[in-house]
Amino acid sequence: MRKSFIAFVIIFFISDSSVNAQFRKYSNEFLNIGAGARGLGMGSAQIASVNDATAGYWNPAGLAQVKNNTAATIMHAEYFGGIAKYDYAAAAIPIQDNKRTLGLSLLRFAVDDIPNTLFLVEPDGSVNYNNIQSFSSADYAMLLSFAQTIKENDNYTLNAGLNGKVIYRKVGKFANAWGFGLDAGIQMKSDKWSLGLVAKDVTSTFNAWTFKFTDREKEALYLTNNDIPVKSTELTAPRLALGGAYRFDISEKFSLQTEANVDVTFDGKRNTVFSTNTVSVDPHVGLEAAINNAFFVRAGVTNFQRALSDGDTLNQKKVWIYQPSLGAGFKVKNVNIDYAFTNLANQNNPLYTHVISLRIIFAKKDDQ
Repeated sequence: MRKSFIAFVIIFFISDSSVNAQFRKYSNEFLNIGAGARGLGMGSAQIASVNDATAGYWNPAGLAQVKNNTAATIMHAEYFGGIAKYDYAAAAIPIQDNKRTLGLSLLRFAVDDIPNTLFLVEPDGSVNYNNIQSFSSADYAMLLSFAQTIKENDNYTLNAGLNGKVIYRKVGKFANAWGFGLDAGIQMKSDKWSLGLVAKDVTSTFNAWTFKFTDREKEALYLTNNDIPVKSTELTAPRLALGGAYRFDISEKFSLQTEANVDVTFDGKRNTVFSTNTVSVDPHVGLEAAINNAFFVRAGVTNFQRALSDGDTLNQKKVWIYQPSLGAGFKVKNVNIDYAFTNLANQNNPLYTHVISLRIIFAKKDDQ
């Protein structure tokens, strides 16, 4: 049990005592979960069409479409049977006569009440459950966003945006890290179609880790053949996200919004639809049906991977698995309530999560 605890801690540390700075393939992965039940219900396909407060997360250029009134979003989700909790809040504030927009996004992903069994076994070999204490592993992020319209004519509108992000990660009293990075995005939009491009972590976002162990904890780590982590810097490689969307107006009361995105990473071979030793491409698609612009039904697919077939006892046959999602929402005046039902595992062994979010437009008194 001692070693299982140490392994768990080290995984969350994401450190290497022999390396001072290194790119990590899945660094800051909590920032890739998604934001808002609308986007998650559409398979995280939002780069081109997002136009509300969640744009600070998906594509900061989309914030330029928030005009006249302040918009806000809050979301809560629980993963792995409630073990992990994810909270998100965002606001978008138009300024300078709707020429520019400021955005603020806050995220927290945490696992609480993790048992610390480091001193479960006494020196004489007896087990003392009174020595078990709990701690939390939590990741925080704050995104400060700025967007503005670059060009606008009868055919299309071109918007650009920028994120400055501050990251704080904490593993109990053992370790913490501060990180900083930048994202940049553009979005081109006409009446029915839209295109988007986001360069994430354009400056190679970094996390600077520090570790704090007492002499007793260091002794326990040493006696159980575990490395004692030291200060290290974890780097997140840049990635690109591209998307295109189109809206079909079926009738005056019914429309269908479709979108396809691809995430392009440059940190080594990943288990994606297309991958090389340096570049990997991960697609995801989504759609949203709207009735009277008041009731919405959504669906999406993302996270395509090759995995061993569950029925293959020889572990030689691989099949494609994917992560489906469904969603719905309704709008009453300036309030949207959205729901998403997502699968975190695969089709044969599903692990579902319910996501609920609230979107509000704070209309001015003369607009009501």
